[in-house]
Amino acid sequence: MSFLRWMPPLLASLAIGATGCPGNPSSNEPKPAASPEVSVSLPGVDTSSLTPRERREWAAQVSELLSPCPDTPVSIAQCVKEQRPCKACLPAAQLLLDLVKDGRSKKERDDAFHMRFDANKVKTLATDGSPEMGPPDAPITIVEWADFECPFCRLMSPLLEALVKRFDGQVRLVFKFYPLSAHVHGEPAARAATAALNQGKFWEMHHLLFENQDKLEQADLERYAQRLKLDMVKFRADLVSTDTKARIDKDKLQADGVGLEGTPLIFINGREVNLQLLSNPGQDLEAWVKLELELLGKTPRPAPPKPDDASPSGSAIPAASAIPAAGTSAPAGGAARPATSAAPVQPAKPRTP
Repeated sequence: MSFLRWMPPLLASLAIGATGCPGNPSSNEPKPAASPEVSVSLPGVDTSSLTPRERREWAAQVSELLSPCPDTPVSIAQCVKEQRPCKACLPAAQLLLDLVKDGRSKKERDDAFHMRFDANKVKTLATDGSPEMGPPDAPITIVEWADFECPFCRLMSPLLEALVKRFDGQVRLVFKFYPLSAHVHGEPAARAATAALNQGKFWEMHHLLFENQDKLEQADLERYAQRLKLDMVKFRADLVSTDTKARIDKDKLQADGVGLEGTPLIFINGREVNLQLLSNPGQDLEAWVKLELELLGKTPRPAPPKPDDASPSGSAIPAASAIPAAGTSAPAGGAARPATSAAPVQPAKPRTP
C-alpha cells in the first residue's frame, strides 16, 4: 500500500484534539433550553439536508458575520438576499453550510471563513529567485514552505503539482525551503535541492528527495545528483557554499516573519491555508483555486474528461486516499526557474510533523 494512502488518517490526526468523549450529564443538571428556530432562506443555498440544529447554527452565523467585502457592511445573509455586488457573499454562505454539515465547531467555522475571505488576512510574499512551476504571470500563486524530511510535505507535494496541471496556465507553484531542526537530514536535502537548482534540475531533485525520504545521507544525495547527470564538482561545491546557506536562511527568515509553526506552510494568493480546516485536501484546494479564479473574474480551466473509473465527482485532483506516489509525474512546464515577482498569497495553517 502506498505511503500516501495514509494521508486521510494522518491529516485527521492533526485535526483531532486529545480529548475524550464526555460522559452523560447528571440527571439533576438542568437541561438547556432549545434555541428558537432562526429562519434564513437564501437564494442559491440549499439547506434542505440540514437538521434543525444545523439550520439554526448556519442561520445564526450567516446573520452575524459581515460580508467579505469591506464596502458591503451588511451580514452575509443580507448581502445574498439583497443581491449586493459582493461576489464572495454567496460562496461564503455555502462554505459555512458545508462546514456545519461536516460537524465543525463555531470557532472552526469562523476561522475558516476569515481564512478564506477576510481581506485583512492577505499578505504579500516575495517570490523572486525561488524555484517555480507554471507561468510567472498566472493569476493564482501558491507558495509552499517545505522540509524534504517532513512526511506531511511529501503527502502535499503531488496535490500542489496536480493543481498546476489541472489549471494549466492559471496556477504558479513557488517552492521555499524550511528544513526543520528536528529533521537531521532536512538541511542537507535542502542544500542538495539548491545545488540542483543552480544546474536547472530543481524539480527533478525535489521529486527524488521526496520519493526517497528515508534515504537522505550524503552518499544518497550524491547518487541522486549523478542520476540527474549534474556536474559533480559544482554540485559538491554548492552543497557547502555560503550562497546556498544564505538562500535557505532567507526562506526561513521570511517564513518566521509570517508565523510558520510547522511544515508544510501554504499560501494561495496571499492567504495562508490552514490545512486542519480542510476536510478533503485535494478537493478543497481545487475548489479554493476555482473560486479564487472566479472572484478574480477569470474562467477556470474546465476539468479534463474523467476516465471510466473516475470518482463520481469528476474532480481532476485525486482524493487524499488516491494520491499517486510523490514525484511520479510532473506537470507540463515543470522545469524550475526563478520566480520573477512578488506575489500575494492566501492563508491556511501549516501542519506540524
